[in-house]
Parts: sequence; C-alpha cells; structure tokens
Amino acid sequence: MFDQIAILAPGLLGGSVARAARHYGSARRTVLWARRPETRLELQGQPWCDRVADTPADAVRDAQLVVVCAPVDQIVPLVRQAAPGLAPGALVTDVGSVKGEICRAGHQALAPRAHFVGSHPMAGSEKTGWEHGRADLFARRTVFVTPLPETDAAATGRVAAFWRACDADVATCAPDTHDEIVAHISHLPQVIASTLCACLNRRDPAWRNFAGGGLRDTTRIAGSDPRLWKTILEQNRDEVLRALRGYQEELHGMERALANRDWFEVQAVIERGKAYRDQFRPIP
Repeated sequence: MFDQIAILAPGLLGGSVARAARHYGSARRTVLWARRPETRLELQGQPWCDRVADTPADAVRDAQLVVVCAPVDQIVPLVRQAAPGLAPGALVTDVGSVKGEICRAGHQALAPRAHFVGSHPMAGSEKTGWEHGRADLFARRTVFVTPLPETDAAATGRVAAFWRACDADVATCAPDTHDEIVAHISHLPQVIASTLCACLNRRDPAWRNFAGGGLRDTTRIAGSDPRLWKTILEQNRDEVLRALRGYQEELHGMERALANRDWFEVQAVIERGKAYRDQFRPIP
C-alpha cells in the first residue's frame, strides 16, 4: 500500500505497527525514530525495521505515511518538529487515546501541505516498550479514525485502509465523539482499577496474597504506566469527569440498595451489569 512509512517514538503500539506493516505487507519500507540514542541503537537490525533515523525530520522524508506514537502531550510538538521534512501530500496519523485537541492542532500544523488524520487503536496492554510489540496486536481490534470536517476525504480513506490492511476493524467518528466514547469505555475503567487498588493499599498488605481471579482480572490495568495515564486524564479531563459522575450515580444506587436491604435492586443492578458484559464481542 505504501512504499515507505515512518514511525516516530515507537513504544508498544509503534513497535506493533512496524511489525504489522511488515507482516501484512502494508508498507515496503519502514523507517523509525526514537528519542533516546540507546533505543535507536537497539532498533537497528530489527527484521521489521529498514532504517533508524537520527531526527524526526529525517525519518519522515520520503514517507507517504507517518505514524506518531508518542505520549498524548508530545504528539503535536513532534508533528511540528517533523513537518519540515514531510513530502507534499504526506499523511500523518497518531495512536493517542485523546483526539479532540490533537486533531485540531495537528491539522493546523500541517495544512495545506500535508494531511493530519487522527487514529486510536483500541489495543495494547499494561506493558510498555517496543520490545513487547506484536504483529497481530490490531487483529480484529477497533481502530478509531477521527477526521475533522475539513479533513481531506481521500486522506481519511487511505489512513483507514492502512489500519484495515493491518487486520483492524476501523470505526470513523469525529474527534470529540471519540473522546466521549473512550472516556467511558477506556479511561473510566482505568480510573476505577487504579482507585480500587489505591483503596485496598490502605488496608492490611497481607490481604493481597489472598486475591483470586476476580481482583486480578478487575485490576489488571492498574499496573499501567502512571505518568502516561496522568497525561491522558489531563488531556480528556472534562469527558472523564462526566463519565465519573455517571458511574458515581450507579455506585450510590448500589450503596442505597444495600443500606435499605433492597435485595431486588441489588440483584437488578448485578443483572444489568451481567447483561452488558455478556454482549461483549469475543476477544480474538
């Protein structure tokens, strides 16, 4: 699909994009740039990397598609840093989990010479680092593609086609709609898992040794990078607050039902939760 792509600041997602592009044949050549010199040395010689560049502008030269994989607060500065090296008509996307301000600032930084089209793969884990990447990380996983009204339609189509070529399911929506969705289905679960562990941390430390699968499954993502999540919550603060308020209403309803010995309502809440969970599509 593309003669050459560039991946800037590869971590888990960036390393997986590079592997997927090679595995599925969606790019003939892949050029990487990492901020740390030691990381650039480690990336040299990886079978899914054709060249490691010393600067972002050098990495994006001759690339038809650039994928920016930096933390959300570093995406726009990195786009601006790479902009002078972009070929006319080049496509730039990202993998950040917040889209509104990133898409508006990215478009402003590149238009009309190049095209910014935001992306967000709903894939990953609590692990970080390119070495944990997998070629099948995006297989049958949703990838949001988030054009602005003024985004070139052909550019949006090519970015969506790239993700489909990596075996992903693409969902296209406006950036602000994306931020509302992920505040509920991604950012709220992270806050719940982290605050649950923070609450339990105040109790007897020995209790954790008795934990079964329920606590482990519920809190797996509490092991995620705190600095990364601090930045995500900062960027999507308003939508996360709205999601938290909705969750607090549900939690308070359960609290009232327990306090009033309203066992029918207790069961009703659990049944509503089960019905929602039972309708999840299977994980590939």
